[in-house]
Amino acid sequence: MNSFLLLIILINVAYMTLFTLRMILVIKGYRKVAAVLSMGEVFIYLIGLTIVLDNLDKPLNVAAYCAGWGLGVYLGGIIENRLALGYIVFDIIVDALELELPLQVRDKGYGVTSWMAEGKDGARLCMKVLAKRKNEKKLRDFVTGLSPKAFIISYEPNRYNGGFLTNPIKPAGGINRRA
Repeated sequence: MNSFLLLIILINVAYMTLFTLRMILVIKGYRKVAAVLSMGEVFIYLIGLTIVLDNLDKPLNVAAYCAGWGLGVYLGGIIENRLALGYIVFDIIVDALELELPLQVRDKGYGVTSWMAEGKDGARLCMKVLAKRKNEKKLRDFVTGLSPKAFIISYEPNRYNGGFLTNPIKPAGGINRRA
């Protein structure tokens, strides 16, 4: 592969990585950071597009552009996953006899709301837990380590207020949100 094709791929990897991160930042409420990121993104995009459009007579250039696009989306997703911005909510359902589980989860520093419910096989203990996304795997592993048959659903909340965390979180919009 010649250096020109590699340049096209690298430019598009950089562009699509920034594009993916920008979109995620906008969705998560970090609009100011996303706006700054978008300036670099559009600059890189224009350079890459100009190079390809000036050399459309070579199909490998277009293929390199497409390959860079796909790799950039993939890399952007990996980076976002590592950043793990925001929060995750866990709905956890265990056997009613596991009454100590909410206390053990609280001892790890998580806020837990628990209640008794009725399931197909009898009484169940239900819990709702809010955690930082970067702690998702750690919390899931902790709960399943204590209760291997736990039924767990996790999802990202998009709005919340009040609750366990005592330090207000200031997203890019300047609105205080507490969880």
